[in-house]
This record gives sequence, structure tokens and C-alpha cells, in this order.
Amino acid sequence: MRLGEVLATLDPKDLARPTGCVPWTVAELLAHVRTGAGRLIDMLAAPPPNGTLVDAAGYFGAAKFTPEVDAARIESARAESARIEAARGVAHAEAGRIEAAGAEAARAEAAPVVAVPVEAARVGVARGGAAQAGDGRVDCDGKRLDSEGTGWRAGLGEDFERAWRAALAAVEAYPTDRVVRTRHGDAMTVTEFLRTRVVEVGVHGLDLAVALDRPPWLTTAASRVIADLLTAGRSLPAELGWDRLTLIAKVTGRMPCSPAEQAALARVGLPLLAFGP
Repeated sequence: MRLGEVLATLDPKDLARPTGCVPWTVAELLAHVRTGAGRLIDMLAAPPPNGTLVDAAGYFGAAKFTPEVDAARIESARAESARIEAARGVAHAEAGRIEAAGAEAARAEAAPVVAVPVEAARVGVARGGAAQAGDGRVDCDGKRLDSEGTGWRAGLGEDFERAWRAALAAVEAYPTDRVVRTRHGDAMTVTEFLRTRVVEVGVHGLDLAVALDRPPWLTTAASRVIADLLTAGRSLPAELGWDRLTLIAKVTGRMPCSPAEQAALARVGLPLLAFGP
């Protein structure tokens, strides 16, 4: 998954960047995407709901994204991002303590040892446990970090990968027509809900690429799923001349549509879906 690969390259300055999904930072948008990627686990654990089924396009209906719903979603991502940052702060504090202990052990080992075998043994253990493998820092999973902190950056990607792999494992335990209840209260098949997950990760991946000043990493397979959902299978007017990335960016509001483009979309009855932050 390309998003996981990108996460392994980010540093704290990248995470603090603003995004087009105001008011989220990169860190907060990532928290939203991660939560969405793992949402199916709890949904599948609940009993199948009754009621009329909603498809992926219905999930993004304008009536679903009220100001109250958007406000709750924004705050939820901020809270999750703050929780992750707090855990990271604890890990960095512990890393600092271990690094200081390693430096002290190194100084003690360099000094002459005068008939203090027990203390010498203690210093050797401290150095072996704290001062080897880079500068001795560890992340919140206990992984060692080198002097550039690449282990910590890799942890972001690993965390996202764990979330989507756990969701995939949960999905594979049920038939594809298993019905789940969404956070909006709708009944959807797992297959249709998975289409919304491709949209969430793919479209917000475009948002992240812009915020990080990187080329978009949307896969061809994901762009097909998203474009098909956005167009309801309709062919676009030839005069638009859009590729899939342009279609996705314009129909989801990431790029503005000119009056002529809006008129062309209206002529083919393209349904406009609602996308929050």
C-alpha cells in the first residue's frame, strides 16, 4: 500500500503541515484516514442490521454530512492525533532517558577502573543495553531508532498497515454480502462499504500529496474504483478531456470546475456526491 510507504518518510515538520481539509494538519488527516481504514472491525463484530440497503454513492449523500456530523468527525480526528502524539511524547522522553544513561555508561567505561568489579559490570550492562545500535533511542513499540529516527518514521507506516490488515482479516472471515451498519446508521453490504474505504484513502491521499508537496501516489486500480463511483458508470463528455486524477479532483471539490465544465457535467446528469474534510 503506497500510503504506508509514504508514512515511513515523514518527520514531525511534515506532520505539522496544514492540509486543504481545514482545519486538519497532516497528522490529524492521517488519524482520520487510519480510523476509517479500521472501521470495519467493530462494524463486523456487531449483529447484521435490518433495513433498506444503501450503496457507496448513497453513503456520500449530502444529507449525511451535516455541520454536526462534520464537527464530530473533525474533533474525533484531532483527539486521535493528540492521543498518538502524547504516546509519542512519552516514548521520546523515555528515549532521552535511555540516551542519557548510555552516554553516562560510555563516560564511565572510558574512565580508569580501579578495583570496582561490581560497578564495572553494571556499567557494561548499561552500555550494552542502552548505548549500542545507533544512539540507543527507542520508539513507543520498543524498536530502536538510529540517529535519524528512521525507526520512528517506519512505525507510522507499520501502524497504518496493522490497521488495514486487521480490517482485511475481519472482512475475509465473512461473506461479501454480509450487511453492516455505518456510522450514519445505514445498512450496507461489506462490498459497498469497502468501496467507500477506497474513496476515503484515495481522495485523502491526494490531499496529503498536495500538503506534502509530493506527486500523487494514487494507484490505477484505486482510481478506477473512485472514478466509477463518482460517475455512476457514465461516460464523461469528450470536451472535458479529463484523466482520472483530474476527474477525481474536480468532482470532489479539490479543483474548481469552470462554468463550462459544470454545464457539461449537468448535461450527462452526473450525480455530485458530498465529501467532508
